Amino acid sequence: MSAALGLKAKPIASEPADDDSDISALINRLTAEVNQIAVDKTKAIQQITNQMKMLALNALIESSRAGAQGAGFAVVAQEVRGVGQQVETIARELETQLTKRTGDLVASIDRMSQRSRGERMVDLSLNAVELIDRNLYERTCDVRWWATDSAVVDCTASPAQAAVSYASQRLGVILGAYTVYLDLWLCDLDGNVIANGRADRFRVVGQNVAHTKWFREARTLRSGDDYVAGDVENQPLLGNAQVATYCASVRAGGEANGAPIGVLAIHFDWEPQARAIVQGVRVGDNDKARVLLVDSNLRVIAASDGQGILSERVSLSLNGQRSGFYQDRSGTMVAFHATPGYETYRGLGWYGVIVCGA
Repeated sequence: MSAALGLKAKPIASEPADDDSDISALINRLTAEVNQIAVDKTKAIQQITNQMKMLALNALIESSRAGAQGAGFAVVAQEVRGVGQQVETIARELETQLTKRTGDLVASIDRMSQRSRGERMVDLSLNAVELIDRNLYERTCDVRWWATDSAVVDCTASPAQAAVSYASQRLGVILGAYTVYLDLWLCDLDGNVIANGRADRFRVVGQNVAHTKWFREARTLRSGDDYVAGDVENQPLLGNAQVATYCASVRAGGEANGAPIGVLAIHFDWEPQARAIVQGVRVGDNDKARVLLVDSNLRVIAASDGQGILSERVSLSLNGQRSGFYQDRSGTMVAFHATPGYETYRGLGWYGVIVCGA
């Protein structure tokens, strides 16, 4: 099994989305320019008609002073005044209609742009949670495979010093190749750690973990084909590091249906691996985005800004949906997608979440 983060979920077409955003911005800008031109030109027309009406008024005054001789000129001045009023009315109607149409167009483009942006963020949310799903699927394969190692099985069946030393050596070899783990623990059915892969760093042999949720669940596994995927937690026996613990039962003879004789627990070094995923999501600088992974209780388990991990809970309006986006009261866009799982890893009800600044 590969131990690196090389597995990739289906690529997200972020470049076309960026192009769409650029086109929307261009259309918005051109529409605003057209609107401004219409306003400027109608104002220019209104200024000219005001001048025409003023000239017509002056002509009427002069014609009245001329008496009967100015009567014909007064008719012309009156017609000029009427034409000016008609032109002014048309200009005002033109301004009103154009600004309304361009305003509607701008609002429509804004809505389309927001929808396009929201759908892109949903895709990127899926990308993040899908990447971690595929990575953790490998962890479930690892633990079930290593639980059948002959050194692990023999040590669990008969934990003599020589067997313990050999099992610890074998676990250390695994850790040398699989750098995504902090430690591997071999436990008996009472929860006592009888061997680990990094005994020089973590002195856990002799510690009892029977109280932990992952161990209790591992005790009830029906076969060697089953596994336990624990929640992300701080593990005191590993320097309080953030880990995701995966367990499989060790069975007699290494057989899937053999009698359970112990539990193998592998501790995935969560924080750096999860950080690489959320910080690698291709959001744009203008999005002012915070990329999160949250568990089934909406507790933050990974954050691109490194804040609130294992302490913050997000307020997520799911409305019964597995994916979607919305704007909260502050105008912040929130996009989310539930874990799809991968192969035999069903996921733990986690979500990929992206919060974009207003």
